[in-house]
Amino acid sequence: MTTIDYAKARETMVEQQVRPWDVFDSAVLEAIATVPRERFVAESHRALAYSDLELPLGHGETMLKPVIEGRILQALSVRDHEDMLEIGTGSGYLTACLARLARDVVSIERHADLAEAAHARLQALGVANVRVQTADAFAWSSDRKFDAIVVGGAVDVVPAAFSAWLRPGGRMFVVHGRAPAMDAALAHAESDGRARVESLFETVLPYLVGGAPAPEFRL
Repeated sequence: MTTIDYAKARETMVEQQVRPWDVFDSAVLEAIATVPRERFVAESHRALAYSDLELPLGHGETMLKPVIEGRILQALSVRDHEDMLEIGTGSGYLTACLARLARDVVSIERHADLAEAAHARLQALGVANVRVQTADAFAWSSDRKFDAIVVGGAVDVVPAAFSAWLRPGGRMFVVHGRAPAMDAALAHAESDGRARVESLFETVLPYLVGGAPAPEFRL
């Protein structure tokens, strides 16, 4: 049986996948190079933990490719005095990376079993500045404001409620639109309540449950 050198695989992932995708932020690269991605992958897929692949999580959900996660972290440019909201905990891997960069992270996940598994993984690694909640983002309510938000699945149209959770000057990473060319964007919350949208790159992600386009009626 072949033993995988995960530390070497992690280094290779950073140098051959993430960095070539124009991810140069040293804090981001350090987070990705430090968080053990294999601990967030099902045993049956552990050998693929550092591959350039989306990995299945159950419920039709997938773990994002490392290059996408690197671009998300760099775009948000989270600093250690900031509070984060993550919509879609998934495996908890991106959550763990965010926790290394932010002061505090709230992460919501609609599937209870995924939320519980992610919480257990984070606890096992001693990540103490994350609170995972089981909730549907489209029904969740909070008076709290955040410096940055990451939406872990695509939406056809960015919900106003998501933007309302941003502090003035805050930013939100979100993939919106329709395949085959969705827009990965950073929405900046201006002081006058409006949002300035900065297009980053094209990609395709599965929709959040509730975020897909409404079915079109055709005769």
